[in-house]
Amino acid sequence: MDNPDQRARAEEVLNWVATTFPNLKSKIAWNQPMFTDHETFIIGFSVAKQHMAIAPEKAGILQFSDEIVEAGYDHTKELIRIKWSQPVDFSLLERIIAFNIADKADCSTFWRK
Repeated sequence: MDNPDQRARAEEVLNWVATTFPNLKSKIAWNQPMFTDHETFIIGFSVAKQHMAIAPEKAGILQFSDEIVEAGYDHTKELIRIKWSQPVDFSLLERIIAFNIADKADCSTFWRK
């Protein structure tokens, strides 16, 4: 990442996830940072010129769709876009990650089926 402010934001978010959820394993896959629990995908991140994208899988989007919109974020079926100019709602991010951990506790595959 060339923009130091965007790099700092991305590092802040990734460090926050690692600190808040120390049991999650961080890894790079498909050229993107992500976090897993017992070898199952929990959440992934990517960056673009205008935003940081958060990918909690479709179930995470569906579960929190109203809150995502209330936070002022744009989203698709698979990811949330947080513009670089917007604050990160860490409380919402924490609930999304906690939901995925609980929802996938018995999941034996990387992705939900």
